[in-house]
Amino acid sequence: MHVAGRIEDYALIGDMQTAALVGRDGAVDWLCLPRFDSHAVFAGLLGTEEHGLWRVGPAHPAGGDPPRADRRRYRGDSLVLESEWDTPRGTVRIIDFMPPRENHPPKLVRIVEGVSGRVRMHSALRMRFSYGWVVPWVHKLDDRTAAVAGPDSVWLDTEVDSYGKDLTTYSDFTVGPGDRVALTISWEASHREPPPLPEPEEALRTTEEFWRDWVETCTYHGPYREAVVRSLITLKALTYAPTGGIVAAPTTSLPEAIGGERNWDYRFTWLRDAAITLSSLLRTGYREEARAWREWLLRAVAGDPENLQIMYGIAGERELSEAELTWLPGYENSQPVRVGNGAAGQLQLDVYGEVVEALHLGHMTGLARNDYAQLLQLKLIGYLEDHWDEPDEGIWEVRGPRRHFVHSKVMAWVAVDRTVKMIEAGDVDGPVERWRNLRDEIHREVCEKGYDKERNTFTQSYGSRELDASLLLIPQMGFLPPDDKRVIGTIEAIQRELSTEDGFVLRYPTSAEAGPDGEPCENLDGLAGEEGAFLACSFWLADDLAMIGRVDEARKLFEKLLALRNDVGLLAEEWDSGNQRQVGNFPQAFSHVPLIDTALRLTASGAYGV
Repeated sequence: MHVAGRIEDYALIGDMQTAALVGRDGAVDWLCLPRFDSHAVFAGLLGTEEHGLWRVGPAHPAGGDPPRADRRRYRGDSLVLESEWDTPRGTVRIIDFMPPRENHPPKLVRIVEGVSGRVRMHSALRMRFSYGWVVPWVHKLDDRTAAVAGPDSVWLDTEVDSYGKDLTTYSDFTVGPGDRVALTISWEASHREPPPLPEPEEALRTTEEFWRDWVETCTYHGPYREAVVRSLITLKALTYAPTGGIVAAPTTSLPEAIGGERNWDYRFTWLRDAAITLSSLLRTGYREEARAWREWLLRAVAGDPENLQIMYGIAGERELSEAELTWLPGYENSQPVRVGNGAAGQLQLDVYGEVVEALHLGHMTGLARNDYAQLLQLKLIGYLEDHWDEPDEGIWEVRGPRRHFVHSKVMAWVAVDRTVKMIEAGDVDGPVERWRNLRDEIHREVCEKGYDKERNTFTQSYGSRELDASLLLIPQMGFLPPDDKRVIGTIEAIQRELSTEDGFVLRYPTSAEAGPDGEPCENLDGLAGEEGAFLACSFWLADDLAMIGRVDEARKLFEKLLALRNDVGLLAEEWDSGNQRQVGNFPQAFSHVPLIDTALRLTASGAYGV
């Protein structure tokens, strides 16, 4: 009986329009077709095998656990996955990939290769459309197997015989040394002609060539190149190629705490996540991705920057209504399972800073001038001029009351500061003196209202004593210099109060504050339960430690974080220190971006092991 593995048991394959997660037992437990945000065809990750999967691996006794691969790796610097099983009768390899599709239908190709001996193989293809809810009509058409439900059709092509049983399509075959058997599924809209027959070996060649050529653009050649390149490939895989939008993760509802309710849909483009992703890509030589994202941004915001959303659909959609899928029990019974994201309507003032910072960095690194991008930047500052002093939901999208979050104010300062610098450089026209005064006003208020003099630390929000790991960005954004005593005090306070026993960093205290009468209030974020250490925040701490001269400590923390990656170099959103496992949506752009940034900083400082 197949059950979903640990989050770190999965590897990612994708075609830059959607992605699949492949487990160590050879099961594809998650795949949405044809886009990242489409309904899942395989949703076993959030339920059971009855909600859809495709397992290919060595045959095993009925009712027993499928054997797990003994080894797996990506083929060089690519998104082509190889998994190998050593069995009593020989060794077999499965090559899994999704060819970059361009204008072709999406395909998932699985090539079974005999290495030694003769190994009996078993394929079980259980397609369940609409997130495991709908059983398709499966039928044969010539030598092809078609599964049709509503607007969708999925076609299985393979040279080996297949048969249906218990609403599942099976194949049984044997491979010896040098044998190669391909199984491919392709998606097409059900009202259209069937997709063309696949050419698996040619698709493998062109897929490897694509990734090899793309990685050659990378300008980073430091000591952490393997980790940086794998993170860059992951970020590229999370890019929706037709529009340039970047999803935060390809999954929904993988829990931030096992069994808890902190389960969110991340298959959308957060302006914050996409902006910091583009910053990392620009710093490593990838201008084309930056240009495509800027074009996506201009289309998404359109002529309405006053109503800037914190996130959009991957083609710029604004309506991302949140709903619960009650028929799915959730990953390890973590409920509810959500699709859509109600946080899209929140006010998060920090987003303006991240967007302007990305536009500014693109300009500084030679991205071709775009007049509307500059006009948008000026309009965003015009909006901030009237609204920067309002409370908001903040970077962490709290579902409690709005607050005057310090990080939000700092990022509003960043937006104004970068725009002032562009005006001073003569790159854009604007009321520079007025905005200099605005920049100074924001800075002064943050230092007065967001700083606790007694404890020598900035706080999560005005008047609060709570800390927040987003405060680690204060020196990185240039709000204050790293050697400022308030910066050092904040770093040390976060180490004391927000670090786990193994040295990683929580975003903020999820437990309730005490009210004036000593009685506990609701949780700070309006949600029940706890969460794991947030990996991005832990990388930020390593960055800050390097900036204040504690480079050995920074390197050690960074290398501890690298050790949390799974065997193929991937990170989820958080780390559960108690259970020693990854939690949250996977793989997470917001974890891989700061990995790249910290590697660049440590390399520049020479703070790495020999």
